Amino acid sequence: MNVIARKNLEVFWRRHPETEQPLRAWLVSAKTTDWTSMNAVVRTYSKASPVTAERCVFDICGGNYRLIVAFKFSARVAFIKFIGTHAQYDRVDAATVSEF
Repeated sequence: MNVIARKNLEVFWRRHPETEQPLRAWLVSAKTTDWTSMNAVVRTYSKASPVTAERCVFDICGGNYRLIVAFKFSARVAFIKFIGTHAQYDRVDAATVSEF
């Protein structure tokens, strides 16, 4: 998949170095896996939480951080919509947030 706004992940892991390895691993997985549906995403990441048919929340660092991604499966695109602490995540609407 083509990951849009991945630079935001790099900026985030510079501020939160403990997230670098898990976010890099997620990027590699997203770029090399041909997800065609939310079911395919959940098969790869069993702890991922689908919000809609095209939006999902991923726990990062054991749930201390949250990553929200919107997918356009037909175009093979993943849009980074939010990355933040669990407390920041609690203040956003996962279905509509578009922080970046």
